[in-house]
Amino acid sequence: MPSLAYQISPADFRQRRLLQATIAVLAMLPVFAGLCGVVMGPGFLGEKTPPTDLSSHVRFLSGVFLAFGIAWYSCIPAIETKAERIRLLAILTFSGGLARLYSLYVDGVPSAGHVLGLGMELVVVPCLVVWHGRVAALSQSRG
Repeated sequence: MPSLAYQISPADFRQRRLLQATIAVLAMLPVFAGLCGVVMGPGFLGEKTPPTDLSSHVRFLSGVFLAFGIAWYSCIPAIETKAERIRLLAILTFSGGLARLYSLYVDGVPSAGHVLGLGMELVVVPCLVVWHGRVAALSQSRG
């Protein structure tokens, strides 16, 4: 079977590559933040002497965040075939964004990095799902 590069137009192939590159760049954020949280615990957020339970919880959630980033990277090869995985990751990410939005309402506006994360979770990730749907449809129409 010929590669996808020979099955779709150059413009469609560029859209696919651009989506792959965008996910590769955006997935750096949860990977970096997850690694920092695992290694530094609440110290990553400026906590000097956090309670042990808070440290444990932050490191656990940071490990989950790291896994999210790695899972997004796993969508890049043959991206047009990864609809189920992308949708699942998007739903989980969006759910976390809703929890972050609730925190904003209850606790107040967090630091700029967390506001950026909120925008990624509630706006950028749903846009990626729509964009992926278009790229996947292009490959199916040629398949």
